[in-house]
Amino acid sequence: MRIAIVTGASSGIGREFARQIPRLYRNLDELWVVARRTDRLKELERELGLPLRIFDGDLNRDYICEKMEKECLRQSPDIRMLVNAAGYGKVGPVDKGCEEQLGQIDLNCRSLTRMIQLCLPYMGRGSRILNVASAAAFCPQPGFAVYAAAKAYVYSLSLALGEELKERGILVTVLCPGPVDTEFFNRSGPLPGKLRGAARATAYQVVRQGLLDAVKGRRVSVYGTWMKAARLGAKLVPDRICAAFLRKINQSGVEEHEN
Repeated sequence: MRIAIVTGASSGIGREFARQIPRLYRNLDELWVVARRTDRLKELERELGLPLRIFDGDLNRDYICEKMEKECLRQSPDIRMLVNAAGYGKVGPVDKGCEEQLGQIDLNCRSLTRMIQLCLPYMGRGSRILNVASAAAFCPQPGFAVYAAAKAYVYSLSLALGEELKERGILVTVLCPGPVDTEFFNRSGPLPGKLRGAARATAYQVVRQGLLDAVKGRRVSVYGTWMKAARLGAKLVPDRICAAFLRKINQSGVEEHEN
């Protein structure tokens, strides 16, 4: 049975991946989707013409991975693509909202890594892993520090994993979007300072670029001129200068809010 797996499939980038993957892999037997909102997943099932296997629940809870592991043992699927899109961010200092800050690490890092470990035994030559990181991974982000650090982990892991899996013919792409017009900001809070008015790409644009880059075997996928410029700038400018610059922007946003 040939399948693709998408985490975070009930909204935003993950949902868009679930919509676009069947157009890329027309010979899939099923699409396995993971997310907390069951009603959204059932809506997606009605929308797509491909059978969905729904794993509804919190990916940070062990029972979801255990349920999927049992299903993999039972079905022995041929996983053609794994998309790790589950994640969230929270704007604010590290010591504000400690549980949510730590939850970012659990979901963006630990759960993503566990999903890769679970799926790899069922992936073969030509299979693809697409991990959703962020342009925030390119440099330290005061005021968004935990999220940026968690996504830097995803970025680094993806590049290293691609080298580890090269001989097995499994391709790894890391997607690094900038601001995207999704529900992400409902939970994270608005972008700070001058970044608040930054142009947002659509989920369709970012996902389409990510899938095209994955098909071409590119290690990194960045959508849009501004985000590509940000990646280049982060390579050229020392981290301490990037961090100081972003701290000033973020601080100006706090002062505007207080006024």
